[in-house]
Amino acid sequence: MQHFQNQQNQQNQQNQYAQLGAHEVMEVHEVLTKSINGINTVQLIANQIKDPQLRTVVNNQFQFMVQEYNSLVQALNQRTGQTGAQAMNQQRNYQQGMNQNISMYHSHTNYTPAYGLNNPATNSPISSATELQDQDIASIILGIHKASAAAKAIASLECADPQLRRMILQGVVNCNEQAYEVWQYMNQKGFYQVPTLKQTTTDTFINTFSTANNTHLGQIDMTMTNHHPAGQYQ
Repeated sequence: MQHFQNQQNQQNQQNQYAQLGAHEVMEVHEVLTKSINGINTVQLIANQIKDPQLRTVVNNQFQFMVQEYNSLVQALNQRTGQTGAQAMNQQRNYQQGMNQNISMYHSHTNYTPAYGLNNPATNSPISSATELQDQDIASIILGIHKASAAAKAIASLECADPQLRRMILQGVVNCNEQAYEVWQYMNQKGFYQVPTLKQTTTDTFINTFSTANNTHLGQIDMTMTNHHPAGQYQ
C-alpha cells in the first residue's frame, strides 16, 4: 500500500510539469511575435504596390504567411494545457497534427540571377509613407523573411519536442524560399544588384581551401580517458 502511494505521489509530481521546455516556449513566442509583425506590416504596405508582378508575389506569400502562422498556433494549442497522463493520451493526436500542419512554400519564380553592377540607384529614406515605391516594399518584405528565418533557426536549436522542431525547421526553409523569390524579383528589376570581384581575386580566394583527407577519428587512448587526477569528477 505504501509502495503504491509513493508511485502515485511521483506520478502527481510529474503531472505538474508542462510538456514544453522553457527555452522552446520563449523562442516560439519570439517566432510567433515576428510572424504577427510581418503579417501586419505586409497588410500596411501591400496596397501601395504598383507592379502586378510584385503584387502577385506578395499576395501568394501573404496567404502562406497567415496559413503557416495559424498552423503553428493550432499545433501548439494541441500540445499545451495537457499534463501527465492526459498529455500522454494526447501525444499521438499531437504528432499527427504536427505532421499534417507542416507546410512547404513553393516559389513560382524561376529567374537566372544577374551578376555585376549597372549604374545602381542611390538609396535614401523616404520623407512620407506615400512615397513608398515597389523597390522599397520589396526590400521591406525581404527583410521580414530574413528576420523570421533567423528567429526560427535559433528557435529550432532550442526545441526539445521533435515534432515542433521539424515544423519550425521547415519554417526556416519557407522563409528562405520566400526571401529568395522576392530577391529574384528585385534582381530582375535592378533593385538588388550583386557586386562581384575580379575573376582572379575570386579564384585566388576560393582556391585557398582544399579538401580534407582525414575522414575518421584517430584511435582513442582509453588509458588517458580513464585516468583522472585525484579529487577530480567527484
